[in-house]
Amino acid sequence: MEYETVIGLEVHIQVKTASKLFARSRYAYGADPNTLTDPVVLSLPGALPVLNGEAVRQAIRVGLIFGSTIPEMARWDRKNYFYPDNPKNYQISQLDNPICRGGFVEIELPGPSRNIMGEHKKIALDRIQLEEDVGKLTHEGDRSFIDFNRAGVPLLEIVSLPDLRSEEEAFAYLTSLRMHLFYAGISDGDMEKGQMRCDANVSIRPKGQKELGTKVELKNLNSISGVKNGIAYEIRRQRQVLEEGGHVAQETRKWDADHNLSTSMRSKETVNDYRYFPDPDLVPLKIERTLVDELRQSLPELPFRKQERFFASYDLPYTITSVFYPYPDLCDFFEESLQFHAQPKAIANLIANDFLRELSEAHLPISRENFKITPRQLAELVRSMDEGIISKQTAQDVFIEMFQTGRDAKAIIEGKGLSQNSNEQELINFCKAAIENNSKAVAEYHSGKLTAINALKGNVMKVTQGQANPALIDKILHQLLDP
Repeated sequence: MEYETVIGLEVHIQVKTASKLFARSRYAYGADPNTLTDPVVLSLPGALPVLNGEAVRQAIRVGLIFGSTIPEMARWDRKNYFYPDNPKNYQISQLDNPICRGGFVEIELPGPSRNIMGEHKKIALDRIQLEEDVGKLTHEGDRSFIDFNRAGVPLLEIVSLPDLRSEEEAFAYLTSLRMHLFYAGISDGDMEKGQMRCDANVSIRPKGQKELGTKVELKNLNSISGVKNGIAYEIRRQRQVLEEGGHVAQETRKWDADHNLSTSMRSKETVNDYRYFPDPDLVPLKIERTLVDELRQSLPELPFRKQERFFASYDLPYTITSVFYPYPDLCDFFEESLQFHAQPKAIANLIANDFLRELSEAHLPISRENFKITPRQLAELVRSMDEGIISKQTAQDVFIEMFQTGRDAKAIIEGKGLSQNSNEQELINFCKAAIENNSKAVAEYHSGKLTAINALKGNVMKVTQGQANPALIDKILHQLLDP
């Protein structure tokens, strides 16, 4: 029997703010355990929550990015359960009146090759709710340690509708989600630091059936590739259960990335299991339309729209735009460089190849603070190639020194005597000598073996110690050989 996969994702995103959602204590990854708490976070007697206005603004911006409806009123609820890493034993969350409803996340699926853009698809959202994070448990042997530093950090739960149909779509969804939030400065979405966490609800059904199959929640997905692998495994597991005549149990399963399998954790909770009720310490949140309009104006140009503009305005190929558009700092650097030398393809190629290679080899993230080279300096290097001062090969060597030292291209070229020889009369004499001394290569060229001209080029480059202008050599040799 042919089956169809149905997937919904619940993604938790930590929001960048100076303090926690309902408390003044700050949050910083890597701080000493239990040093970023206060009476509100620890739920000490008499401590009352006070809402972080910046977290609300960021949540609304997320909703606007994804085309959600922003209601005029949102409410706070207590979600009750016993987690040892939650000091209060309840979480302040939102049930019936979240801060954002609906919307979609645009995704890009893999194309038929790396050089061709894949299909774009919109994945519908159910809701985006604002809530507080819990602490962190660390297990060592038969002991467990609790760190409450993360407890109370603003958290967005972004819940999709069961609109995904494969592990590839889930991978693309998370990649796009993280990219959009990174663009807007809302979250870095680093799963290794717990800034983005994902639970996947996976079911399968006979193809053509409208009724959903039994849903299994998959937890402990610690990377985007882990989500993809976990969903792929769960699809195979459920298909095997059904094909052997069994029934898929509604449960929560834990993904084990080391062994590439999932194991049962517990039967699936329902909403009633959490015993939601309105939080008595927090009044409903009224959202002014003027605030929504103001935040809408603060949104940056979003990544897929930027990619489309790079296609249209600069005629860049997909291989370049696919490298650029996920990183706003890289896009800004590229466009600033064009103000000094309007050669988009040459500048884009240098950034996409040499710049990113050097950052990778230096183990540096793509961040403006790691760019020693300025846009003006990069543009001047490209100008030096365009004016024939240095060759493309020499430019690569110059770039490496610029990247490491921050020096100007001109200073490096002059200091090392790297300017190429573009004296046409002098190069004509070198080319004539190469032709006279390489009769075999000349004969092969005239017999139709056009690649034989490379031997003549190599001879000229050797005589000039690599400083002859290769484009000019090529032009002169063709003029001499094809009168």
